[in-house]
Amino acid sequence: MKHTDIPGTQAVRRAVSLLKAFTVEAPRRGLAELARGLKLNKTTTFRLLQALEADGLVARTADGAAYQLGPELLTLAGRAQGAQELRAAARPELLALSRATRETATLEVLVGREALVLDEETGGYRIGARPSVGERWPAHASSTGKVLLAHLPEPRRAEAVRTGWPVLTPRTLTGAALGRALARVREQGFATAVEELEPDYVAVSAPVRDASGEVVAALSVGGPKARMGKARLTACTRQVRAAARRASARLGFGASGRLELRPAVGEGKSR
Repeated sequence: MKHTDIPGTQAVRRAVSLLKAFTVEAPRRGLAELARGLKLNKTTTFRLLQALEADGLVARTADGAAYQLGPELLTLAGRAQGAQELRAAARPELLALSRATRETATLEVLVGREALVLDEETGGYRIGARPSVGERWPAHASSTGKVLLAHLPEPRRAEAVRTGWPVLTPRTLTGAALGRALARVREQGFATAVEELEPDYVAVSAPVRDASGEVVAALSVGGPKARMGKARLTACTRQVRAAARRASARLGFGASGRLELRPAVGEGKSR
């Protein structure tokens, strides 16, 4: 399907072109100038500018005679930069976790009601989790999601507990049980999900904090229940928490420490 075949694509592409029309050399532009540059009529250009202005992506100059880029773009740019810094801080830890445990390791962030895979490193086992960057899980049923929900400000956390979450397996937590689980996560500093997202899948996650101490992501390791028994899950928990602390330190939080990643209980040599 071509871009022009998708409903609304033309308007989006025109709006993006408008934003790109503001440059270092020409940070302020008038309506007529923008319309000429994009080869659009003034009415269409004005409507697009109104929509962009409503969301803070463009703003009128003080005299109202021209437009300039709006403050919301700085917010978006900051988020993009933050995501890049987060991935850079976590990448060595994802690689180390994957090599040490041979399970798939992920870095995930909260997007609405879902945990989004921002980065991942697949494990060495033939049978194991195979997430993809950009994949999303229901936050209440994944270990990463529970870490992220548990560290929301109290009003948002309470609202999340009240949310009508879907029951995905017989072990999926909702309602008061989810609320108690999130309280434990905050107290113990990590979260597990044992067959809550799907049968036979077990994972453990720990929070990644930025320089201010805010939880901005979760590091996770997960695999089949047959490999993630109690002893091995305990070992993986220790490794994930240490990795999350080091990633947090790279973002400016606390001290990194020098905890070594050792193969989890029951690990053989890498192939």
